[in-house]
Amino acid sequence: MTGAGEGGDAGERARAMVETVYRSESRRVLATLIRLLGDFDLAEEALQDAFTAALERWPVDGPPANPRAWLVSTGRFKAIDALRRRSRFDASLDRIASDLGTAPDPAEVADEDGIADDRLRLVFTCCHPSLPADARVALTLREVCGLTTEEIAAAFLTPPRTVAQRIVRAKAKIRDARIPYQVPSRADLAERLDSVLHVVYLVYNEGYWASSGERLTRSDLAEEAIRLGRLLVECLAEPEAEGLLALMLLNESRRAARASAAGEVVLLEDQDRSLWDRGRIAEGVALVEHALASRRVGPFTLQAAIAAVHSESPAAERTDWAQIAGLYDVLARIEPSPVVELNRAVAVAMRDGPEEGLALVDVLLARGELDDYALAHSARAELCRRLGRRSEARSSYARALELARQEPERRFLERRLAELAG
Repeated sequence: MTGAGEGGDAGERARAMVETVYRSESRRVLATLIRLLGDFDLAEEALQDAFTAALERWPVDGPPANPRAWLVSTGRFKAIDALRRRSRFDASLDRIASDLGTAPDPAEVADEDGIADDRLRLVFTCCHPSLPADARVALTLREVCGLTTEEIAAAFLTPPRTVAQRIVRAKAKIRDARIPYQVPSRADLAERLDSVLHVVYLVYNEGYWASSGERLTRSDLAEEAIRLGRLLVECLAEPEAEGLLALMLLNESRRAARASAAGEVVLLEDQDRSLWDRGRIAEGVALVEHALASRRVGPFTLQAAIAAVHSESPAAERTDWAQIAGLYDVLARIEPSPVVELNRAVAVAMRDGPEEGLALVDVLLARGELDDYALAHSARAELCRRLGRRSEARSSYARALELARQEPERRFLERRLAELAG
């Protein structure tokens, strides 16, 4: 007979397992429930009901052999019960509940598209081109990554109410337009994949360089974006998906060196390269080479190639800036943007000298497109500092500080200003 202490310990272990499974599996369970139930809100409610049931049953019965299948099955049946209760007020719900009730058990449902992870379907649904771009990002972060509305709002400096409205409207659009919950056909893949890759990259960017707050980075978002990138590569084998995954891996390889022990920004040229993750660098470089060999080169593959040059440089002073500037020339032709031009200007400054780079940055700022972009002003300030133009450097650093919303970045700019004042 089990003693009271042993039973209590078993219950605690079961509850701890529920929490662990929630962190690791909840988004996968949700994705499968959305496929089975055909409704985002109903699936979210079913997910919460399933985990509530797990908290009640697992400490008593013990954890199931397959927790994910148990949660999917429980959530589905909870949703059917909820629909039947509501059918007293809406007869159409009774038919929906009956249809769901005659479906095979989800643990036994074969994946007819050969896709191992329902989250790939969910990503393509959330990133459907008929949805506005800002809604795609918000919906993906909410449904695929599990961020709260408040977290998404804070990440992108948007009021929570606005984010909530975007998500509600996106779900309504998916429902009313009957957007299919599936990976697109090969004929439609190119257009749809571009939308997905950009959303995944936006998620990664927020993890790589948080747009606001106390932290320089958010490793949870970055790792989630990398996981999604791996999924796209494994299931689709498209060169640009490989390029994006390579770009994320190469950037992520430097995470340990990008901030000091106190959380302060460490510039690329000052980083301790012994801290870089050589395993991720090797994987990223291999992906870049494979994507380049396809000759179907897109913007993510080019950015990954640039990151690979940085990653393979044994020291900052041995960086091949001529190759990087050349890659930016190509990138600026196939996907022109002010930010690409700014990055190219910095590469030109490193190759040809700060005066050449500053001239390009000044042309960009004169056009007004980057006037509210903190990194443009900090880049100009750095070039002026290197040229000994201290007054201009102080003015540009001050403007960058006005625009910066991230605390580590603000402290870095304040230090630069203090150095120039001294």
